[in-house]
Amino acid sequence: MTGTGKVAGCVFCEAFSGHDDSLVVFRGTSCFVILNKFPYNNGHLMVVPNRHIATVAEAGHDELCEMMMLARRAELALREAYAPHGLNMGINLGKPAGAGILDHLHMHVVPRWNGDTNFMTVVGETRVLPEELPVSAERLKPIFGRLAEGPQ
Repeated sequence: MTGTGKVAGCVFCEAFSGHDDSLVVFRGTSCFVILNKFPYNNGHLMVVPNRHIATVAEAGHDELCEMMMLARRAELALREAYAPHGLNMGINLGKPAGAGILDHLHMHVVPRWNGDTNFMTVVGETRVLPEELPVSAERLKPIFGRLAEGPQ
């Protein structure tokens, strides 16, 4: 396996190390869940390996399993906190695929609603969010904590 523990200047490595963890809503064993600093919708989460790795192929078995378990937990938490009509879940590898952070693997979990304003980002280069990120973090942290204590 390749990849290092952390890389200076990487926003995910900074969040993992605790230097800028205000958006982290849950820490697992090999991955963590963080709010997107530039979200498409309220509650836009990302599941991120602790190690600085760029691709799914570089991830180990435990990291891959925990990524999916945390994606599942993110789905449950978002459904409880925001009652979305649907969810987008995905991994963008490489700039042509839409990756905004190229060198640190992460999976997006984005709540969606019928008639949401997601088109504004594409058409008007504007984001419409009625909830501030610290409010989202405080809303989601206790739900993730409770889900972590329950049956997996």
